[in-house]
Amino acid sequence: MEKQNNLFDIKEFSQAPDWEAADSSQCRVARVVFPDGPDGSFDYLIPEKWYEKTAPGERLLVPLGKSNRAVIVYCIDVAERYDAAGQGFKLKEILQPIDLQPLLSRRMLDLAQWISDRYLCPLGTVLEAVLPAGVRDQAGTRLTTVYSLISNAEEKLRTIAAGKAANKKGEDLPLLTSKQKRAYEILRNSPEPLTLTELAKAAKCTLVPINALKNMGLFQKGSVRRRGSLFEDSGATVPRRTPYILNEEQKAAYDRILEAIRNRESGAFLLHGITGSGKTEVYIQAIEEIVQYGKQAIVLVPEISLTPQTVRRFRERFDSIAVLHSNLTDSERHAEWARIASGKVQVVVGARSAIFAPLPNLGLIVIDEEHENSFKQNIAPRYHAREVALFRAHQEKIPLILGSATPSLESWHRQSTGEYHLLSIRKRVRELPLPMVHLIDLRSGNEARFTRGSIHRELHISIKNALDSGGQIILLLNRRGYSTQIQCPACGEVLQCPECEVALTHHKTEDIALCHYCDYQIPAPKACPKCGFTGIRYSGFGTERLEQELISRFPDIPILRMDTDTMAGHGAHERALDDFRSGKYRILLGTQMIAKGLDFPNVVLVGVINADTALHFPDFRASERTFHLITQVAGRTGRSERGGHVIVQTYSPDHPAILAARQHDFIEFAKNELKDRKEIGYPPFNMMIRFIIRGPDEKKTEAFAGEFAKKMREEMNLHQSKEAVKYGLRILGPAPAPFAKLRSNYRFHFFIITSNPENTLAFLKNFLAAQKKNPAEIEWVVDVDPLDML
Repeated sequence: MEKQNNLFDIKEFSQAPDWEAADSSQCRVARVVFPDGPDGSFDYLIPEKWYEKTAPGERLLVPLGKSNRAVIVYCIDVAERYDAAGQGFKLKEILQPIDLQPLLSRRMLDLAQWISDRYLCPLGTVLEAVLPAGVRDQAGTRLTTVYSLISNAEEKLRTIAAGKAANKKGEDLPLLTSKQKRAYEILRNSPEPLTLTELAKAAKCTLVPINALKNMGLFQKGSVRRRGSLFEDSGATVPRRTPYILNEEQKAAYDRILEAIRNRESGAFLLHGITGSGKTEVYIQAIEEIVQYGKQAIVLVPEISLTPQTVRRFRERFDSIAVLHSNLTDSERHAEWARIASGKVQVVVGARSAIFAPLPNLGLIVIDEEHENSFKQNIAPRYHAREVALFRAHQEKIPLILGSATPSLESWHRQSTGEYHLLSIRKRVRELPLPMVHLIDLRSGNEARFTRGSIHRELHISIKNALDSGGQIILLLNRRGYSTQIQCPACGEVLQCPECEVALTHHKTEDIALCHYCDYQIPAPKACPKCGFTGIRYSGFGTERLEQELISRFPDIPILRMDTDTMAGHGAHERALDDFRSGKYRILLGTQMIAKGLDFPNVVLVGVINADTALHFPDFRASERTFHLITQVAGRTGRSERGGHVIVQTYSPDHPAILAARQHDFIEFAKNELKDRKEIGYPPFNMMIRFIIRGPDEKKTEAFAGEFAKKMREEMNLHQSKEAVKYGLRILGPAPAPFAKLRSNYRFHFFIITSNPENTLAFLKNFLAAQKKNPAEIEWVVDVDPLDML
């Protein structure tokens, strides 16, 4: 088992020494990377006084540039260097180690290097993502004075004893009292320095004998960052729930996972279970098995709204749970990481970045709803948690479980090639039936079926019947705001964001027109800003408008809206879901955050207000996302003997994705969609890499994009012929991105599609490292395995 060191003690900086050049025949060198600044790795000499306190995984303070300004870097390796030519070592010295112990183990450094290579991102940037800001900044801690014994404490005691004997003219008086002796031994054997109060507590005495030892000059003082006493131990417990009895399909999946755990297999298991089939219980019982061996687990969930429900289920079965998600404050995240690193946590539950949790004895990784896009990070490093989890599982020689009712086509393809092991659960728990799905055709010619607003007459009647029966309803509309378009009927002007050139959305509560991409906002106009016409039209439906419509239709029914506008407060998701579960609200409406993973037995009706919101985007995954969304939200009903049904309003009732979702038929959808992907050579059959070039000047940005892609083509062709390397690739573009302007920058993109990912990534790493500085204000971004095509 690899030991995970304490991450949370920091040395105080000392005065930085002047730069010197070493000229001995041998020296020790620290290889470092910068979080910001120059790419690549750099070597610094380690002064002899820091030999024992400098190790890979620590942060160091080093001089940079001609001015030798002090900057923080990550040490990734330490090595001996020999000067065979006798010319000396012209390297700058490190100024000081920052951390008492490495923040990152060797395996985590290797994982970070793999992410850097796989996603073409500087290693320093990756390390900043692996270590949360709250951990790096020691959030929630305070500077504490601690003490350890001086190095020559025994000699000091003998000197004091000799002096006492001389002064007392041979009287035989004890040098230390029994309490002082006990405190002395405790401090001598302590692996870490202690505060005076901690030492007194451990020795079961007052501070009087401790201060006496201190006054003898036996202690040396230091400063460390501490959250609390080393001897404190806290942990909330909740009533335990006994395991459920697994049905035949669940038991078969569990037994296969158990076999892998016991045989230390590092394979990935794709657990394909329909909605409501009890996948979570399989996860939990597998984790219970590894906990018995003294191991720990990571469970990733896709959205913050899932975390409270998931954590609740795990708290009922395990004594120690840690939670990592984006709504934690830096101080809270630091506290959780400290608990995890201590080895006292059995299960870490969290969103994407929880894959980096520093568990010292990891035994299992679970990714629930593995198809979710939120597992892909949209800023550097643009890693996918599924791929990182797969690498980490191989590192640790442990299984990875990927669970979903609607697996990603990448995962489904991998199980068909044998890379993943398929485990199937085709029945719901208690053999409850899947809900019937009814499609409502919204195309022209069907207007007579409408009442006013966004809710079709059939859906209105179904809502009323569900309410009359005492049931609850979930309504999905994946557009927030009140009106999605503001347009003048006189001159045709559409109100757009000047920074992004996308339509502004009307938010009625604040009475503003808001850009959802850069947060630009103006007061909602009363007249056309171009021609002055006062009859400006607000059209389109968002969740805010749907809420107002429901209030007018069902004035006595409590309604809950969940979207990013209403769920901004700390703990808002948990409170909202608890209120709906308790029956405080009868109708829950919201965006996609309500569509996945939630389990409410009293929900008897699910309505999809518009199934086409993402279906016709210029994105080859649009059909897959639509199928996932409809199937997942449909699975929120029919989870009890009361049953349930689903109504989907759509302008595309004949689309294959919607027809497959109507039948809950993932396998048929995947077969047809993969056939189409294979014909055009798109993922998952080949790797896709997207380059985005952006800048404030449209023509200069377009010209740079063209030259950048051209140079890449030329060098790749030259390299192929010179090195006899086959990339099996094509470059598409460049062309304007679908969102041609965002945040004042014009955007162009091009794509690389390759059947040889390893060679292509190696070439691109060298090609990108050799590029000169970009023209002023022009930036490029590389996204390996992109999920965002806009």
